[in-house]
Amino acid sequence: MGRYVARRLLQMIPVFLGTTLLIFLMVYSLPGDPVAALFGDKAADPTTVAKIRHDLGLDHSIWRQYWDYMSGIVLHFDFGNQIASGRPVTDILSSAFPVTLRLAGLAFVFEVVVGIGLGIMAGMRAGRLADNAILIFTLLIISVPVFVIGNILIGTFGVNAVSLDENTSELIVPAMVLGSLSLAYVVRLTRTSMAENLRADYMRTAIAKGLPRRRVVGVHLMRNSLIPVVTFLGTDLGALMGGAVVTESIFNIHGVGGTIYESIVRREGTTLVGLVTILVLVYLVMALLVDLLYAVLDPRIRYA
Repeated sequence: MGRYVARRLLQMIPVFLGTTLLIFLMVYSLPGDPVAALFGDKAADPTTVAKIRHDLGLDHSIWRQYWDYMSGIVLHFDFGNQIASGRPVTDILSSAFPVTLRLAGLAFVFEVVVGIGLGIMAGMRAGRLADNAILIFTLLIISVPVFVIGNILIGTFGVNAVSLDENTSELIVPAMVLGSLSLAYVVRLTRTSMAENLRADYMRTAIAKGLPRRRVVGVHLMRNSLIPVVTFLGTDLGALMGGAVVTESIFNIHGVGGTIYESIVRREGTTLVGLVTILVLVYLVMALLVDLLYAVLDPRIRYA
């Protein structure tokens, strides 16, 4: 197990470098000059613009900028400074990520508890009324856009969509909106996996041996059925954090999603690259944890 983890950590290094390079190149290839945008419609003095670009390192080649960016992260955990305000990007990250972490965490718990619960109910009653009703419900969620679901819940629960980032309790409704689409996929994935494994030979053998129903379902059926669900959930946490742009804009939440949107509009490449870099790290760590959880769910899996 130790050698496997070490090998996976080493494999994460080129993946991290490759993804951050692609993100860096895409962001800095966007049209427009972020320094000229600081002056708005006013004519900027070329000398002043050149000095600002030099101070920010924007007068170097794209490869030199990427090298300076990565060396700052690796050596000093420094993501640079925001172009407009000069504020360190680490300060922006420290204020935006806790909000989105709480929002994504609540959405994750919501989709795990409700999604797996409904999936088990549908899988154990495949083809019956409850199964058909749950399938129709999840299809409805998949078909309706997130911003429509958000506005429906705002009207239903009377949520005041103004600065909901102060109290965790106020993030419950936004978390339901954020996790609604993933919830539908979790339900359908759990339902399909449960229904397939119910017809497996090992299930008939366990029932024939006279094992209690609770042990047959809770140990034999659940462990094997949850492997594909865990795979989806492991990568979905990063997707929830990165996909919160629409939800946070609906509820006026100042988290990662809102900061990414503002960075794109203001052409804040340094801030945008820093935020996405952290999301890449979240994806890589969650992928490693998912692989390690396979051995917990299925003892037959061994890592060399």
